[in-house]
Amino acid sequence: MPQRVRIAPSILSADFARLGDEVAAITAAGADYIHIDVMDGHFVPNLTIGPFLHAFAEAGADILTVHPEAGPHLHRTIQSIKSLGKRAGVALNPATPVDALRYVLDDLDLVLVMTVNPGFGGQSFIAGQLDKIAEMRRLIDQSGKSIELEVDGGINEATARLAIDAGATVLVAGSASFAGGAAAYAENIRRLRGSADAKPARRVARA
Repeated sequence: MPQRVRIAPSILSADFARLGDEVAAITAAGADYIHIDVMDGHFVPNLTIGPFLHAFAEAGADILTVHPEAGPHLHRTIQSIKSLGKRAGVALNPATPVDALRYVLDDLDLVLVMTVNPGFGGQSFIAGQLDKIAEMRRLIDQSGKSIELEVDGGINEATARLAIDAGATVLVAGSASFAGGAAAYAENIRRLRGSADAKPARRVARA
């Protein structure tokens, strides 16, 4: 039986003035994870929340995901996350190849494929990343490891179906999750998750 698709609303689209209430509401609405985008003003232009690994672990984070380009020693960073008793993930920017993970894949619990460039919410889904999602799916399956494949960027009902068809198991959705206020959150998540059961989307062939 196919794995149930997990929905991870990004608080980037939540009302930061009511963040506690927003997280409680989206959790009650059926969210599987709460996704927190960390922007330090250096790796990307924007600034959101910028502590280091230990601070997030102490605050209660369960999965810590890093970009390969964010430091000189990716393997060391992954081991640091593991030493904190947390699950480790690595995020791939649109221009970052899957080969960046080939020699650390066995140590990972999650791979995140970015389908927008990091740093700003509300961007459009980059369809060219579908091939990367599919390639990552093959590598994960070949590894025999239980590694979640997450997709982040421009996720709505239509692109959710494309990402799922390509092999994603977790969908990060900001605007599509938080649209319409708390009364709409359960329906938003239901519609996103329902994409997993819809007829497979048609992909346009690329030369």
